[in-house]
Formats: sequence, C-alpha cells, structure tokens
Amino acid sequence: MVHGEAWTLKEFFVYPNEYIYWSIQIVMYPYMTGLVAGAFVLSSLYHVFGVTQLKEIARFALVFSLALLPVAMMPLLLHLQQPQRGIYVMMTPHFTSAIAAFGIVFTTYAMIVLSEIWFVYRQFIVESILELQKKTRRSWYQSAQLFLYRILAMGAMDLSPEALHKDEHAVKIMAAVGIPVACFLHGYAGFIFGSVKANALWMTPLMPVIFICSAVVSGIALCLATYIITMETRKLILARRRRNNPYLPTTEDLKSAAMLTVTLTAKYLLMFMVLAITLELLDLIFRNYTAVKSWDILRSVIYEKDFFKIFVLQYGFGNVLPFIIFMLPGLTIRRALVGSLLVLMGVFMMRWNVVIGGQAFSASFSGFMEYHLPIWPSSVELFKEGLFGALAVIITPFILFFLVTRVLPVFGVKDRH
Repeated sequence: MVHGEAWTLKEFFVYPNEYIYWSIQIVMYPYMTGLVAGAFVLSSLYHVFGVTQLKEIARFALVFSLALLPVAMMPLLLHLQQPQRGIYVMMTPHFTSAIAAFGIVFTTYAMIVLSEIWFVYRQFIVESILELQKKTRRSWYQSAQLFLYRILAMGAMDLSPEALHKDEHAVKIMAAVGIPVACFLHGYAGFIFGSVKANALWMTPLMPVIFICSAVVSGIALCLATYIITMETRKLILARRRRNNPYLPTTEDLKSAAMLTVTLTAKYLLMFMVLAITLELLDLIFRNYTAVKSWDILRSVIYEKDFFKIFVLQYGFGNVLPFIIFMLPGLTIRRALVGSLLVLMGVFMMRWNVVIGGQAFSASFSGFMEYHLPIWPSSVELFKEGLFGALAVIITPFILFFLVTRVLPVFGVKDRH
C-alpha cells in the first residue's frame, strides 16, 4: 500500500499518485516546536524584561520548555519511514536546506536552555548537596539524590554573593540570546511551508511570522493551563496536610498568589493573540485581494470544504471565544483555564488547516482530497500516523515534566533569581 493511501479520500479529478502524505504527525511537529518556543518566551519575560510578578511561572515555563524540547523531534521520527536516519540531521548539520539547519538550531537552543536552567538552579543544587551531606543516615533515595546533585553541580559549590550575582547575570544573557534562537527554531518550520512554491496555500512570506506569533500564543496558553491545574492540585494536597499540621500555608495564600500570576499572564497572552490573529487575517485578506490564478481552488477549500474547521473551530472557538473570555472583567481561575484550552485548540486547528488544508486540493486544481485520521492502530504505520501516535506525542512532555520536577522543583525554591 502506498504511504497515505489508507487515510486519503479523493473527490473529482485527482492524479493517481496524489495522496495526503503529510498526516497528523506533521501537524504535531510545528505544534510541539511552537510550544517549546512559546514556553521559553514566557520564561524570558521575567529573566530579561524584569516582570517580577511572573517569577514563579517563569521558572515553571523554563522547566516545561526543557520537558517539551525532546518531544519536538518525536513527530518527525514517528513520521519517517526510516526513523534511524533521523540522527543524520544532528550528525551532519548544514544550511543548504531548512530541515538540515534544524540540527544546528535545535542543538544551539538545547544548550541555551540547559545552561540557563543550570544557572537558575545552581544555588538550589548546592544547598541540597550541603543539606544531604549533613545527614549521617541517608536512605537509598537520598543517596541517589546526593549523587545526582553532585554531578549536576559540576564542582561549582561557591555560594558567595559575587558568585550568585554572576549566576543571575548569566541567566539574563542566556534568556536574551535564547529568545531569537527559540523564535528561529519555530520560524524555520513556517519557512519550510512558506518556501514551497508548488503549493498555493503555503507560498507566502508571512508564513514564518505567523508561525512564530502563534507559537508564542500556544506556549503561553499551555504553561498557563498547566500552571492552573498544578496549583489547584497543590491546593487539594495542602488542604489534606493542614489537617495534621495547621501551621502550613493556607489554600487562600496559594489562591491569591496564583490569581495574580494568572491575571498578568493572561494579559500577555491576549497581546500575542491580537498580533497572531491580525497577521492571519492580513494574509487571508491579501490572498483574497490579489486573487492569483490559484485563488479559485483556494477559495473553494477555505470558504467551502474547510469552512467549519477554519472559521468555526480555529477563529470562532480558538480565537474569538477565548478573547471574549479573557477580556470580560473579573477573570477567574476556571475562566482562564477554559480560555487557555480553547487557545491551544485554536492554534492546533491553525496547524491542521495549514498542513492538511494545503494538501486538500489536487495539483490539477480540479479535485480535492480529504484526510481521515486513523483511529484504531491495526498496523504500525496507522499507529504512528493515527490518533494514538498523536496522543503519545501529547502525553510525553507531561511525563518528562513530572520526572524533571522530581529533581528540579518549580515551587518553593528560594534563591536570588
């Protein structure tokens, strides 16, 4: 069976060798890289621009960006027919093609994120080592922690004010350098689509900019939604612990601190949402105004075949509705959570409409193709290119985030950063 035949439905005149080759995993690829870039930009609002009210969620977003980083390559590896060749991108990086340049950009960004996290957590790591060393009797878990923290410390045990000041300065430098690298990491995905001259929907110089703006929106929305869920979970755990220890902080203290962070983060989310929506509508209006030769088939796809996906799901539920939710006075935690999840859905639909919608019309301009997402994985290929493969990509960063926070906690860390 030809790759793509299992999930492609054809209508009218379509060439025999035409299928929807780029399936759900190529939708997930720019979506996940966008989450990486957006989460890092959110963390940089505190480290670079000094928005002190975002200090807690900045650390949260930075660690989340680290957890998302390995998953950025996961959709490509699942999509490749020969996934063992994926390592060639990292081993032979060069700038002769956009996908090959990914090796350089990804490696550079990973080094920046790891370096910034090391400087942010160095004081915590050293203090943890000193605290564990004082214990004469250590459990196997504490011994493992001490061994791991000693490796992470890399011999840098100085906690003098001068050393901590240098750490803080290094964090600002890493965050400032990381912002353009993070944007380039995702912008090149838009560059890949925008440079495809053979596809009328993808060929636009605005594509990289649109991808970057929507990436920041999705990253902030994901961090906001996950932060809310995490804080609500902490409140439930704290309420149970206070029954045995009344001296612990109250749930109201957590709620007030979380509400301040959520409100300010929602304002930045709104700002980037306006920019992303403006660029997307500008591109659509420009296409409509210029009305090039391919506009007839594009108009059929945009305003007829994919009308529900574009104007109802993407713009309606994914942009207009969350915009109203965030703009209404008296923002609550629940409304912020619902709005964030709707924003994530809207950005996902944008990726879907670009990747799948760009393949929906035949090169003959006289036929259409429709993508049916494989649900039950009756074969390895249908697992990788179907619902379960996409769910695996979505769930993996949350598992990694949980594991990383066992070593580098995102709450209750006292330092100077």
